[in-house]
Amino acid sequence: MEPSEGTTDVVHPEVRAHINSLVSALGGFSADDDGRYVLGDSALEVLRDIKKWIRFYDEKTNRMDVARCLAEANIVDGDLLHILATWPENETDNKFRARAALACFEIMVPLTWPLERDRDQMTVNHHRHLPVLQLAQVGYKRAIINFDAAQILHTAVRVALPSMALSRSDRSGRDEGIIKLVLLFLRNIAMISPPPGVQYDGDESQISRSALIDAFSYQDILLTLLTIASNMGEDFNQEGVIIMEIIFHLVKRVDVTKLFMDDKQLGKAKSNELTAMMNKEAAMHRPYNRKAPSRHNRWGTMIWVDRGDGKVSTVTGQDALLDAATRQHKMDNSKVYRPPRRPRKDDMEPKDLGPPVSLNSRARQQLKSFVEEFLDSGFNPLFQHVRKKIDEQKDYIFEYHSRQFFYLVSWFLEAERVRKKVAKDKAKSQKSTNVEDVGSFNLVAGVLNQQTFITLNRAIGDSLESKRWQELCAAMRCFTQVLLTVQEMSESGNEDDEEIAENILSRIFYEEETHDRIANIARDYKDQGFEYLDACTELTHTYLRVLESYSKQNVDMQVRSRRRVRKKKKAANAAGEDEENPVDEGDDSENDQANAERTSRERKFDFGRFVSRFTPQGVVDTFVKFTKYYTDLDDNQLKRAHRYFYRIAFKQNMSVMLFRVDIIQLFYSMIKGQEPLDKSCSMYKEWEELVKQILKKCIRKVEERPQLIIEMLFSKINATAHYLEYGYEKQTISTSQSKPAAELEFKHLVDRDQQIAIVVGVLLDKNLADHVNWLKGQLSAAETERRAWEAAEKAMPSVEGPPAEGGKKGDESGAASEGANEGEQQNGESSPTKEPPIISIRTDTDARRTAMFKNSHLRLLMKLVGIEHLVPSIEETPESAWIIPPHLTPDQLKESIDLINKAEFSPPTFEDGKLAEDQLRRKAAPRKKAVFDDEDGINDDEDDDEIFFPAGGPTARKVADADLEKPKKTRRRRRRGSELPELNDEELAEKERARREREKAKARRFKSELFVHASDDESDDEDGAKWAEFYANEERIRARQQANAARNGAAGVTTSEGKAEPVGEKLREKRKAMVLVESESDSDNDDDLVLGRGDDSEEDGDGGGSSGTRGRKRSAGDGGGEDEEDDGDDDTPLSSPGGANEAASAKRRCLSKEPSVAAEEEGRDVDMEDADDDVPASKATARRRRAGFVVDSSDDEE
Repeated sequence: MEPSEGTTDVVHPEVRAHINSLVSALGGFSADDDGRYVLGDSALEVLRDIKKWIRFYDEKTNRMDVARCLAEANIVDGDLLHILATWPENETDNKFRARAALACFEIMVPLTWPLERDRDQMTVNHHRHLPVLQLAQVGYKRAIINFDAAQILHTAVRVALPSMALSRSDRSGRDEGIIKLVLLFLRNIAMISPPPGVQYDGDESQISRSALIDAFSYQDILLTLLTIASNMGEDFNQEGVIIMEIIFHLVKRVDVTKLFMDDKQLGKAKSNELTAMMNKEAAMHRPYNRKAPSRHNRWGTMIWVDRGDGKVSTVTGQDALLDAATRQHKMDNSKVYRPPRRPRKDDMEPKDLGPPVSLNSRARQQLKSFVEEFLDSGFNPLFQHVRKKIDEQKDYIFEYHSRQFFYLVSWFLEAERVRKKVAKDKAKSQKSTNVEDVGSFNLVAGVLNQQTFITLNRAIGDSLESKRWQELCAAMRCFTQVLLTVQEMSESGNEDDEEIAENILSRIFYEEETHDRIANIARDYKDQGFEYLDACTELTHTYLRVLESYSKQNVDMQVRSRRRVRKKKKAANAAGEDEENPVDEGDDSENDQANAERTSRERKFDFGRFVSRFTPQGVVDTFVKFTKYYTDLDDNQLKRAHRYFYRIAFKQNMSVMLFRVDIIQLFYSMIKGQEPLDKSCSMYKEWEELVKQILKKCIRKVEERPQLIIEMLFSKINATAHYLEYGYEKQTISTSQSKPAAELEFKHLVDRDQQIAIVVGVLLDKNLADHVNWLKGQLSAAETERRAWEAAEKAMPSVEGPPAEGGKKGDESGAASEGANEGEQQNGESSPTKEPPIISIRTDTDARRTAMFKNSHLRLLMKLVGIEHLVPSIEETPESAWIIPPHLTPDQLKESIDLINKAEFSPPTFEDGKLAEDQLRRKAAPRKKAVFDDEDGINDDEDDDEIFFPAGGPTARKVADADLEKPKKTRRRRRRGSELPELNDEELAEKERARREREKAKARRFKSELFVHASDDESDDEDGAKWAEFYANEERIRARQQANAARNGAAGVTTSEGKAEPVGEKLREKRKAMVLVESESDSDNDDDLVLGRGDDSEEDGDGGGSSGTRGRKRSAGDGGGEDEEDDGDDDTPLSSPGGANEAASAKRRCLSKEPSVAAEEEGRDVDMEDADDDVPASKATARRRRAGFVVDSSDDEE
């Protein structure tokens, strides 16, 4: 409906007329009843109609017309609150009043729902109505928490109290919906605040945080929150997220330190703040007063400023006469061209949290009591439960929930530490002899476990990758408070707490990925705002301080690196080595053991090496940007920046990183500038001394290295900084031991002569014939030496034999000697008693020695001819000796020489033009598992090669199992330094847009699917007869249906021709002629209330209409009416008698006015007035409910 032309009303007149008529019919004040509010005759129906207008007009059409009309009609303050006041405390059994109160809250929840400015989906109506509705919501909050006639918040709890009293297993979907409705109403009231930039006309003290906390305390809302939080996971499930939201809006931006102060301490703190503010204001006025104009210099002034080269500029104003800096500043401001500037983002206050909150004395005591009781009873159950839901990514978990979770964890951890500190100070001041632990850290142990650290690390990584800075800021705050809490545990003096703290710190610092992430966050700051900058620097400062202390106490601290044992391929060697052997350096396979030892040594943590990651210029720039706010920083923040610059300049000896013009100017301005630090500040002396020492070092360094004058204009990389600091470039010494060339093997099985020919061909192709000639010379010399040794061995027995004594005896001995010589000739080298000596291979040049160590082809040829190295391969060095073993005979050496000569004169040829080098490949060495420190004594290599179930065993292999052998896709962790394509800005923007769309869809489901059917209302006693008659009629209808089914039979019915026609075929023929669409009549039910639509319809009775609705919803949800619980029914036949047709008829509804098919079949026995109720429907399996959410999963596992 669009407004007619010529009207100025922003809402269509018909819509306004309908809404005004409903509001007027709701009730009013009666003069006959002393001015009390009197309900109309149909007040409950009117409330339901108003709710339907909100739901089907505003929400479905994305308009705000109904909300605008209701705000202008003053329905909340004028009607709904007075209706709630008519339900007194002592009439708890009044069903009508309870229903009316529930209906009132169902209207107030959407009226107080948070308004969001989504510029992508905002229409003209949003721009018209949003400012008005925001102020209207502030009025709703003021009226609700300050209503005198009744306690509205307490009444809301009374509405949900009967449902809360039931056990979790006994609650229905409607009960869960009512509890959620009330909690959402409390959430909305706590969340409403005046819109920024809009002046609120009323008294802001009535809607302040103090007024809200006072109302929550007076009306017992804080006790309700404590009760639900302490029983989270047992009696409550989904309500934990809403409870967390309420607590977040109660405590956000509340100063924890002031919260636990008494009145005297608080008064002193406020007086100190006032003094500091006055001193800061005086310091701001002081430089202006020095150059302020007087009454004698009010005349105009124009001067010329000489710029050199005969050029002058005109400057006006007497302040140009003060000094050169002022003149230069005025000249810069008078320039016509100014470079474009980006919009300013450095806001001191976070937009999502609002400004700091100041509480009055009463609200502060109430909130303090609530925080203490919550820490004692509800902290662990609530945050453990919410953390599980965030990890499971439930449908009702939105993006901002994780941000609120981390913020609240950090806030309450700080509150617990401050509470312990106050208690200890109080015990010391009272000089108590019973000085013991104020309390154990068990109260916050629920967020100090390994599961929380995993969630925290995952959130930091995901938010950093997707650039969700607000969530990352909250996660960094949480991580900082976790570190501070664990450090306090380690210093508590309690042995149990110290042991737990030691374990926690070892787990946190064991992951090298955490160290890298902290350094990256500090280095990559750009323009995320001051809140992010403050959280980033605080985390860096705390992390370094705690890690330094822990590493000093644990000198053998180990970290787990994500690097693997095998390194990547290195760069190519020098040109000379590459020509000889281009494939030698890429393989580490023969050095796996050495690499494992080196990696194990790197896992030992070195704090000096780690802290060097915080010296690059990016981290320095982050702290410089933070220090620029020095006039607005407190003592702790100034101390944080001071400690970092001191560490860089004096502990790390990298003061040159601070020698930049803008950094020196900033340091000078902090001490001697126009707006210096306040001298009464506790950090002034330390900053003054630091700046003085840095400037001294800068002057000395400039005198020592004049190049620094030029480098002061630019940022410095590490190499430049090292040269400027020490006067020489950083020397890198390779500590890795040189290793021999990679071993080669042949791709195909060939004979030995072919192998030698291939290797010789490779060497000739590479112009390395000198290596071949040298090897032939070594083999020829060895052959000659070996033959000479054999000849000497043959002659030795004849020389050393005994002389013959004549006669027969001499002949016999001579024959025996000759036989022995023949045996020696036949058995030559097989004699075990005498082996030829080994022959060493002698190199002629150093290049030859290097080639023997680095050239894999020469090494392969040497091995083919039988040459061996004297030492094992793992211990081989360039000086290692090669030998010809004793078992090589001269004939074998001669054969090798002949094969080499043959290959030289007739090199081998191959098909397809392939070269000899293509016949070789690198030999894969057996890998060895790296032995880490935490795996001592574990050896699983023995079982790796054993096949427990070989193929072809006794188990028959089915054809259907073939698909199971397909390789599965596995998710691999991204390695640090991996070459992955980075997303550009457009892809990141598209990814962010898709994420926002998913969040919007979840938000729409969360708000629109919270409906409770009014038919679920409990009947009054006077309605018992009516419901009894209804159930009796339903029973009669069911009996007639069963009788018809038994009479007609399951197989079919007899037609007039006398032959049986199946019922299913007849029904299908009729359905083809009908227009069947999915009906939305279930969503148009007059009895829908905000809270529990969808799953609660199963309580509407056993009528056919509701059953059909259930069946239709199931078919729409999962396509075949199957639920999660029916996964095992895959073997059910598709042609079950009657069931398929009945289920199909229940899943569809005809839009025409003709009776249904089932009604036509039974028209002879069923009255027309009961036709709609007579449709048979199969009993749908009850789906799991979760407070009105239409989802298939269940949270009953808790």
